[in-house]
This record gives sequence, structure tokens and C-alpha cells, in this order.
Amino acid sequence: MGHKIYIQDVTLRDGMHAIRHQYGQDKIKEIAIALDKAGVDAIEISHGDGLAGGSFNYGFGKHTDWEWLTGISEVLNHARLTTLILPGIATIDDLKKARDLGVASVRIATHCTEADISPQHIAAAKDLGMDVGGFLMMAHMNEPGALAQQAKIMEDAGADCIYVTDSAGALLMDGVVDRIKAFRDVLNDHTEIGIHCHHNLSLGVANTIVAYQHGANRLDASLAGMGAGAGNCPLEVLVAVLNKMEVANNSDVFQLMDIADDIIRPLQTRPVRVDRETLSLGYAGVYSSFLLHSERAAKKYGLDTRTILNELGKRKMVGGQEDMIVDVALDLLKQQSS
Repeated sequence: MGHKIYIQDVTLRDGMHAIRHQYGQDKIKEIAIALDKAGVDAIEISHGDGLAGGSFNYGFGKHTDWEWLTGISEVLNHARLTTLILPGIATIDDLKKARDLGVASVRIATHCTEADISPQHIAAAKDLGMDVGGFLMMAHMNEPGALAQQAKIMEDAGADCIYVTDSAGALLMDGVVDRIKAFRDVLNDHTEIGIHCHHNLSLGVANTIVAYQHGANRLDASLAGMGAGAGNCPLEVLVAVLNKMEVANNSDVFQLMDIADDIIRPLQTRPVRVDRETLSLGYAGVYSSFLLHSERAAKKYGLDTRTILNELGKRKMVGGQEDMIVDVALDLLKQQSS
């Protein structure tokens, strides 16, 4: 392929979901420093649902985003400090505050059919001098050509890179390839393409690699796969594969292995792995961060988590509808008793 890759670590943002957003400030700094020394190109930090995501609906964090971000940019020597926002949750004032704390890059995340709510935030971030990515979540729910038109909206607003975001870990390799090709067909040559994969069907690494092979250069991953559902594309595995392919990158695979095993896995109260519940996320095409909410509802109402996840998939529920999971569980109880 030959194009230069940019590896963005999401352990400290998407990884928040795996531990209910309970990273301590000292642990955030320890992991960020370790990632920087290991050579990743960017480190994303915020609540799992982006800046200002701490809420009753999504879950309250152990700290605020500002407490997590404070002092991080000063300890990074190589990696770019990044964050993520969802329009309607975070405001432009939040974006300014993040920039003042040293955040140099931001992803503006929307559902895969709702790019039209992103231009104001993209433009504001560009005005602040930030590198800006458009982040089209639940990409499996939009056909390649239509998804590419959503990407074009973000590009026209000024985004430097647009991501195919497989939030449910539901895409197969051909589905990833088709979406990357569709992006390349409609986006300008200077606009970068990113890939963000979840591992619910054990395809996180494979999907990231085929995206790279067809033109994606910004690759998301996390230590030990730390993230929602079965986690994200595992960073240390991705770098090992890239090395085997003789693809140049800045990351030290042995340092990443050590951080994953020695620091990250001990934090996981629920192992980040493919099991019957997380596999069901990818199989049903359900937003990965619904996992812990669904498990709590299943326990409370005596249901099988997979039954809830399957129903969420049938109803095509998307991120932001976490409060509806209990309603779905209650509907299932009614069906069982009727």
C-alpha cells in the first residue's frame, strides 16, 4: 500500500465504557505517558460518550472530562492529544475548554444518517485551529453509497478526515471494503479516511487491515481491546500484524504488549472479550456500549441478555437510546406473561 498510517489510541475514551467511565486521574496520566512512549500517534481522552457525556442516561464518570484532560498535553512528547464530541451533548464552549487544555484534534460523532447536525461543530473546531475528524457511527446501518454522501457533508463542512465507524462490530470485511471504496470515490484526494472497528465478531483487526489496504490511513485501536462490547481493535495485535506486513508505523509492539497486560487487563471488572453476550452485539448489530446497560436490565428482570440485545437489534436502536433498554426489557416481560 505504501501510504503513511496514523494510529489513534482510544483506550482512554472508548475504553471508558468497559469500566463504567471510572478511570482515576492518576491512571489516565500513567496510561497516556506509557502510550506516548510506545509511539502511538494520537491519544483520545473523554467520557466514553464524548465531552459532557457524564449523565444519568450514559453513566456518570469518576471525574469530569476537564479533570481527566488537565495536565495531559504537557506530558506528551510525541502523541497528539485528541477528544470526541457528539453534537447535542457537548457544546462549542466545551470544545473551546478542551482546546485550552491542550486538545489539538477532535472527532465530531454522529449517527451514520445524521451528518447534517455536524457542520456547526466541525466549523467551530476548524476556527479553533484543530485537526477535525468526522465520525459516522453504526456504519453498518447505512449502505456504502449513502454513507459516502454523509461523509461528503462532513468534508464540505471542513473535516480533515472521515471515519467508517463500526460501533456494533457488525461489519464483515467486504462491508468495510465497500464503504472505504465509496468514500474514496466521492471524497477529495486530500481528505483522509479513518477506520474504527469493534471486535464483537472477532473481526476488529481484520477489518482494520482491509480498510488500510483500500486507502484508510487513520487506524483506531485500544490496548487489550479496551472498549465497549467485546472491545475495539486491540492495539498491540494490530501493530504486530502491521509489523508482519512490513507496514511502517511509529509504535513499539513490545511496549504495547506490556501496557496491555500489566496495566489495562487488571482494570477490567468484566473481561473485554468475545463471549455469548458480546458476540450477540455484533450478530444483532447493536451499539456496543449497550452491553452493560442490557446486562443490568437482564439481571433486574430475570431475562437473558441476548434476548434483550436481539430485540434492540430488531428495533434498530442507536446510540443515545440507552434509556429505552429498560422499556424493551419490560415489553419482553409482558410478552412472556401473555
